[in-house]
Amino acid sequence: MQGTVRGFDPASGSGSVFLDDGTVCEFGPEVFAASGLRLLRRGQRVAIRVGPAGAITALNLATLPLPDEGTGPGEGTGPDEGTGPGEEGGPGEGTGPGEGTGPGEEGGPGAGNLPPGEGTRRQT
Repeated sequence: MQGTVRGFDPASGSGSVFLDDGTVCEFGPEVFAASGLRLLRRGQRVAIRVGPAGAITALNLATLPLPDEGTGPGEGTGPDEGTGPGEEGGPGEGTGPGEGTGPGEEGGPGAGNLPPGEGTRRQT
């Protein structure tokens, strides 16, 4: 579900959102803190999750995903969790410059087009 920021108090970390149907929902500092955001501005589009009681339980920018369903304030993944260097699928994985992609190497520029060791040559 999405809404538009109606108001936000940076000192307390609480605010309110207009839902697309015009309903106003408020959120407390624990929901804002769990979002990882630093500031919200009036008129900004946000993605929200509303609990069974009608209270906002998760909030993020509309262009970013909300945390998983089972996580609430104080439970999601923090900056030191998830994938990173040395972990499967994280930054630093795969091939980069100088790793099996040079001339004369399998899959590199000119591979299969010229005899090994000749690199690229101009056609005359």
